[in-house]
Amino acid sequence: MSLRVGLTTSRLFGRRLLSTSASTKVGEPVMRSQDELAALLVEPHKRGLRDSDRIFTNIYGKHDLSLKGAMARGHWYRTKDLCKKGRDWIISEMKVSGLRGRGGAGFPAGIKWSFMPPAEKSDGRPQYLVINADEGEPGTCKDREIMRHEPHSLIEGCVLAGCAMNARAAYIYVRGEFVFEIKQLQKAIDEAYAAKLIGDDAFGDGRRFDVYVHSGAGAYICGEETSLIESLEGNTGKPRLKPPFPANVGVWGCPTTVTNVETVAVAPTILRRGGDWFAQFGRANNTGTKLFCISGNVNTPCTVEEEMSIPLRELIDRHAGGVKGGWDNLLGVIPGGSSVPVMPIDVCSDVLMDFDALVNVRSGLGTAAVIVMNKQTDMIANIARLADFYSHESCGQCTPCREGVGWLSALMRRFVRGEAQRDEIDMIYELSKQIEGHTICALGDAAAWPVQGLVRHFRADIEARIAAREAGQLADDAPLYR
Repeated sequence: MSLRVGLTTSRLFGRRLLSTSASTKVGEPVMRSQDELAALLVEPHKRGLRDSDRIFTNIYGKHDLSLKGAMARGHWYRTKDLCKKGRDWIISEMKVSGLRGRGGAGFPAGIKWSFMPPAEKSDGRPQYLVINADEGEPGTCKDREIMRHEPHSLIEGCVLAGCAMNARAAYIYVRGEFVFEIKQLQKAIDEAYAAKLIGDDAFGDGRRFDVYVHSGAGAYICGEETSLIESLEGNTGKPRLKPPFPANVGVWGCPTTVTNVETVAVAPTILRRGGDWFAQFGRANNTGTKLFCISGNVNTPCTVEEEMSIPLRELIDRHAGGVKGGWDNLLGVIPGGSSVPVMPIDVCSDVLMDFDALVNVRSGLGTAAVIVMNKQTDMIANIARLADFYSHESCGQCTPCREGVGWLSALMRRFVRGEAQRDEIDMIYELSKQIEGHTICALGDAAAWPVQGLVRHFRADIEARIAAREAGQLADDAPLYR
């Protein structure tokens, strides 16, 4: 196992450092003690992320947002030198890092980037990089923080990713409601053009690379890559059948890679410090650092960068001030945005926050949007609200989603009021299974999974609600959502 590394207090962004000692002078590498190293091996998931290892150093907007401020924090440092190392080196480092897509699917970033044809195999069509900044997943609020406060990390990442993909331009597709974020991005892009960091000779080899901001109309479905491409082309945002895949036939019929804001924004730091540096955080196949959004019934909701594979309970207690009313007052947690199944307290107590650990408990990391619900909330009503959301956001192209999600919503409303029959619990679960996996895109899965999690872990609560209605304990005019 290699040692974790950090930056010195001087600007040594191109070197891999082995560690530190409190007695060293400013600017010198610091060596960790043997006791520290032994502790990391014994308790690898309780070590915490050091400030020197954080990639997003201005995620809260406390420092200068301008190009000058970004460069003072290490952005744009010898970016063209990294580009000159070539496509193969960039993709190799991304593969070594183990970075998996941060938009929800978790596909290995280096492999995805490699799907784009290299220059020598190009058929003459221009190639494009598209950044998915739609961020419509309820509970998710990480990409907007990058666009607000770290726009240059995204733009620099576009340059490096575009170099690896032989891209002519990058289009940053931003949710239309993000008016302030769009302004911040455009301001940063203008600064980068003025400093000749993008535009002509952006890669240091004579090629031109442009970056554009495109505002969407706020449809959840446009978070799916082919729907986003349709919207970018000026069409209604509806998913395309695959194949052909975007890397072959994407925007305007050209090779395209669609990737998430956070995935691209971490690339410059990975390439400067080395893929093996990034791979030292988290567990195998779940490496690196990650932005977690913690909301709901916690004392201090926040977006925070932490190490992958951190225990969920530690993440909530350390960064969000714990559950309101204490851990024993926890009812359940949705760990990855509204589209993944809820977990009850007995699962939450031990689970790790990474892709594989959450799949093993029949949930998912998704966008790492942690929605915490304590015992003062109505779990049935919460999932009903999500069912309403997905019913509203269905594009209507696929019959199982168009018809089935509306049925899910109607049945969930009956559960909230206790008006359903007990056999409808099995009925809604079976219905969700008929939607899951039977649609062109994953919106059908996103609508089905919250309902499945509710039935799996909170069936007794639904039955108790039905019994309460039968006993006359529920008012007919009780509000649907509390």
